[in-house]
Amino acid sequence: MPKNPKLKSILIIGSGPIVIGQACEFDYSGSQSLRSLSEDGIETILINSNPATIMTDPSMADHVYLLPLNTKSIIKILKEHPQIDAVLPTMGGQTALNLCIEADEKGIWEDFGVELIGVDINAINITEDREQFRELMGKIDVGMAPQATATSFLQGKEIAQEFGFPLCIRSSFTLGGAGAAIVYEEKDFDKLLRHGLEVSPIHEVMIDKAMMGWKEYELELLRDKNDNVVIICSIENMDPMGIHTGDSITVAPAMTLSDRTYQKMRDMAIKMMRSIGDFEGGCNVQFAVSPDEKEDIIAIEINPRVSRSSALASKATGYPIAKIATKLAIGYTLDELDNQITKSTSALFEPTLDYVIVKIPRWNFDKFEGSDRTLGLQMKAVGEVMGIGRSFQEALHKATQSLEIKRNGLGADGKGYKDYNQIIEKLTHASWDRVFAIYDAIEIGIPLSQIYDITKIDMWYLKQYEELFQLQKEISTFTIDTIDRDLLLEAKQKGYGDRQIAHMLSCLESQVYNKRDEFNIQRVYKLVDTCAAEFTAKTPYYYSTFENMVETADGEKYVHNESVVSDKKKIVVLGSGPNRIGQGIEFDYCCVHGVLAAAECGYETIMINCNPETVSTDFDTADKLYFEPVFWEHIYDIIRHEKPEGVIVQLGGQTALKLAEKLTKYGIKIIGTSFESLDLAEDRGSFSRLLKENNIPYPEFGIAENADEALALAEQLDFPILVRPSYVLGGQGMKIVINKEDLIEHVVDLLRRMPNNKLLLDHYLDGAIEAEADAICDADGNVYIIGIMEHIEPCGVHSGDSNATLPAFNLGDLVMQQIIDHTHTIARALNTVGLINIQFAIKDDTVYIIEANPRASRTVPFIAKAYKEPYVNYATKVMLGEKKVTDFDFNPKLDGYAIKQPVFSFNKFPNVDKRLGPEMKSTGESILFIDSLKDDEFYDLYSRRKMYLSK
Repeated sequence: MPKNPKLKSILIIGSGPIVIGQACEFDYSGSQSLRSLSEDGIETILINSNPATIMTDPSMADHVYLLPLNTKSIIKILKEHPQIDAVLPTMGGQTALNLCIEADEKGIWEDFGVELIGVDINAINITEDREQFRELMGKIDVGMAPQATATSFLQGKEIAQEFGFPLCIRSSFTLGGAGAAIVYEEKDFDKLLRHGLEVSPIHEVMIDKAMMGWKEYELELLRDKNDNVVIICSIENMDPMGIHTGDSITVAPAMTLSDRTYQKMRDMAIKMMRSIGDFEGGCNVQFAVSPDEKEDIIAIEINPRVSRSSALASKATGYPIAKIATKLAIGYTLDELDNQITKSTSALFEPTLDYVIVKIPRWNFDKFEGSDRTLGLQMKAVGEVMGIGRSFQEALHKATQSLEIKRNGLGADGKGYKDYNQIIEKLTHASWDRVFAIYDAIEIGIPLSQIYDITKIDMWYLKQYEELFQLQKEISTFTIDTIDRDLLLEAKQKGYGDRQIAHMLSCLESQVYNKRDEFNIQRVYKLVDTCAAEFTAKTPYYYSTFENMVETADGEKYVHNESVVSDKKKIVVLGSGPNRIGQGIEFDYCCVHGVLAAAECGYETIMINCNPETVSTDFDTADKLYFEPVFWEHIYDIIRHEKPEGVIVQLGGQTALKLAEKLTKYGIKIIGTSFESLDLAEDRGSFSRLLKENNIPYPEFGIAENADEALALAEQLDFPILVRPSYVLGGQGMKIVINKEDLIEHVVDLLRRMPNNKLLLDHYLDGAIEAEADAICDADGNVYIIGIMEHIEPCGVHSGDSNATLPAFNLGDLVMQQIIDHTHTIARALNTVGLINIQFAIKDDTVYIIEANPRASRTVPFIAKAYKEPYVNYATKVMLGEKKVTDFDFNPKLDGYAIKQPVFSFNKFPNVDKRLGPEMKSTGESILFIDSLKDDEFYDLYSRRKMYLSK
C-alpha cells in the first residue's frame, strides 16, 4: 500500500507531440511513473495526444485518453472518472505544468476535489515567474546575475540602459528557451525584446547581465516528505554560459569543479529546493560558476519537475529518477524505497560513478534551409546521444560515433576542416560541429590558449583533445605491421574506432580488427551500477571499455568482463539512435514492443541503443541493455560476445536498416525480411523491374549521376520532376523542380552535399492523391493489411508532414481494391517477413507506387493506437517464426476516423521557408479522433490542403 492511503486513483498529464525543447524523455518518465503507480495498486488515468509513445499504450495505464491537452479534455476526464483523487503533472514537461496551472486558475481541480501531488502550484509559479524567483533568491542569500523584469517595451529599454551590453533576454513561462536571446549590440535589442514579450504567455521577460564565458552546471535532486534530499547527479556543460543546456555538450560527473565549490553548490541547490515550496519529487537546478580560481557561484534557474536532464541523469547513473519521484509523490520516503539497481541498498543513497558520460545533442539544420545555425539561448537540437566510457576521451569518442552524421569519431577520418579562417569561424560561432572543429584547430596548430580565448571551454577539456591528437600523430608513424600492442590498446582505451586507427595506419578497418584479435585486445563490458561497484548490482545494464590484462599470483592472465553470457536463446534488437526529423520516438515504440514480444516467445532479449531519452534504454525494458553506439564495431563485438540467434533490424528505422548489409556479410542472421529484400526495395532500378514484372504502375523515372544525365532524362520524363538522392531518411534532399534551371541548381547542390550519390528523377504526378498502407506478411506469403490511410495534403508533401486519415475517406471501391491488391503482391514479391509500408499516388483512378519500405514505419504506432491492436507485437512474433499471420484474431475497433496530425517547430527557425514539400520538416505528431467528415476540424484541414505545397 502507498504511504498515503487516500490516493487510490491518479491522473497523469503527458507532454503531447514532440517539439524541439520537449522530446521523448517525457515518454520515458511518464512510462516509468505509470508502472511505479501500478506497482502500488493505484488506478492510473493518462491524458496525452501523442500516439507514437509507449506511455499511451493500453497496457500502460488503466484508462488512456488520446485527447488534445487542454482544460476541455481535463473536464471531460474528471466527469467520466469522479474517483480521481490527485493529479501528477511533473512527468509531462512544461506542457503538463502549464496545463496544470491553467486548470488551477479556472478552479477545475478545486471543483472536482483533485489534489496536486509531486509539486505545488506556488513552486511552479515561483520558478516560472522570473521576478518572484529573483526576489526569493535574494531572501535566501543565493546570488544571481544582475537582472530585472520587464512587462513592457519601455521598461525593457530602461533596464538595458542601466545594465549595458551584452544582455540576456528570457521569456517567462516558455519551453526550450523560446523567446530567449543574447543581445550583444544595442541595434538588435528592440527586435529581440519585442519577440521575447510576444512569446511569453504573460508578456513578461527577465533581462539579465550576460555571464558570458562562465561555466555552467546542473544538479538533479530528489526530496521526500520528511525533507530528506539526495543529489542524484552533477552535470557539467563543456560549453560555457550562453548556449542552452539542451544544445550543450554535457559531462557527468562534473569534471573541472573543486570539491569545495561542489559542496557549496550542493548546499545552495538543497536550500533553493526547500525554499520554493513544500512538495515531494524531483528538481533540476542550474548554476553558473566563474572561470577563475575564486569559483563564484550564481543560480540560473530551478525546474520543479523531471526534465531532459533528469532522463540523462537517470541513464548516466542507473538511478530511475521518474520512478522514485513518483513514489515520493504518493507519500513514500527515500529510506523506505529500494535502490532499483542493487536491490540491497536504499534509495536514500547518492549514486557514485566510476565512469564518465558525455552527451552530445543532435541537430537537423539541413532540414531548415536558411536557418540560423548559431547556438544560443533557444534550444535547436532535435535529439541527443550519450557515450559511456572509463575516461572523458573514451566517452567523447563514443558519443561522436553515435551521432550518425557520417563521422567515425574525433579526427582521423579525413573529414576535418583544414582552412584557418573557417576553423576560427567555427570556434567563434558555436554550431553543430564545434565539437569536431576543436580537434581540427589543434591539428592545424592553433594554440590552446587561443582556442580558450575564443570558446571559453575549460582548458582541461582542451588538453584532453590535445592528448588525443598527440596520440593520433604518434600512431600515424607506424604501419599495421609495426604498431605494438600497448599503443593499439591505448588508442582503443581512448575511444578511437578501428576505422579511425585504419585511417592513421593507411590500412583496412578489418586489418585493425584482426590485429586486435591477434594481440587479444578485446572489449570488456562493465555494469552501470550506481555505486562504483561497492555493492553488487542486479540490473543487466552495460557499457564497453578496454582493460589491461591482470595477472594472478599463479600466472593466470585475464580481463574482468561483468557481462556474463547465459545459455538461453537470444535475440538482439538494434535501436534507432538519436532522434531526428524523419526518425523519432515512433521507432523507439517499435523497438520496445519488439523486445517485449521476443521475451513472450521465450528469448533472452538484448537491446543496443545510445539515446538517453528513450524507454528502450530504460534498465528494465530488455533482459540486457548495452548502452553503446549503434555503430558497426560496437555491435559486432556485442554479437560475438553474446552469440544471439539473430538480430532484428526492421524496428529501428534507417539506423538499424543500414547495418543489415554488414550483418549479412558477416554471417549474422537477420530476423524477418532478409537484407536482399530490404536492398531490393531501396534500389529503385531493381524495385521498378519487380513492379513491371507484376504489372503494377509506377511514375516514370530515371537515374542520374550528374547534371548532364539529369537534363537528358528531363527530356523523357517531362516536368514537373521529383528529384531525390538514394538511401536517405525523411525525404532529405528531395525537391520538386518545374524547369531546367531549377533542375540544374538542385542537382549540383545535391551532388556537392552528397558526393557519389545516385539521384532518382521521377515524373511528379501533379494533383494526385497520396495514400499509404501498412501490412504484416509472413514467410508463407500470408498478408494482413493493418491500415490504409489517405493523406489530406496532395501528393508531393512528405508523408511525415501530411495529415493522414484512417480509414481512407474518399478513394472509392475501385481504387481501394487496387491498393489492397498491390500491397499483397508487393509484400509477397519482396519476400517480406514482418512489417511493410507502401506509399501510393492516385491519379485518374489509377494507383501508382511511390515506394515500399519493408520495415516498421512512422504510421505503425498511430494505427495501433487508433485500432487498439498491438501490431508490432504480432509482427515480431511473425518475424521470429513463432506465429503465422493467420494465427491472429485481428479485431480493429474505431468509430469514425483517426487523423495523424504533424506538429512543427518552425518557431525555432523564424527565417525558414515554412512551405511543405517532399522533404520532411515535422518534429512530432498528435492524434485526433473525429466522429464524421462533417467535423469542423476535418473541414478546416481539408480546405487548407493545397496551401503549403512548395515546388
